[in-house]
Amino acid sequence: MSDKSKYSQQELKEFEDLILQKLKLAKEELNTLMGSINHSTDETTDGSYGGVKTLEDGAETAEKEQMNQLAARQQKFINNLDNALIRIKNGTYGICVDTGNLIQKERLMSVPHTMHSIAAKLKKS
Repeated sequence: MSDKSKYSQQELKEFEDLILQKLKLAKEELNTLMGSINHSTDETTDGSYGGVKTLEDGAETAEKEQMNQLAARQQKFINNLDNALIRIKNGTYGICVDTGNLIQKERLMSVPHTMHSIAAKLKKS
């Protein structure tokens, strides 16, 4: 790896394009999830018999909870990608917050929102 301390404008543009692409997909997935969550909420008109809950209600509740967790995870991913775009704009993108060293390009290509180098990540675990 070279001794450079930050990525070139061309490299940053490449990362930005990758992040924007991932952001678009992530937002589409979140919209799909939210649509499913809202749709399942609309459908839960009282299908129980005389106020007696059926077994399906428990499964439906568990499924809804799982979808809410997926939506929350997706929202966190979107926030991380948005923050990565901010770091590109302010010139701190690709620099490990723990070591101050440049994060390897391969790592940033697979996890473009990371703020930690592999060395720092391994130290933490």
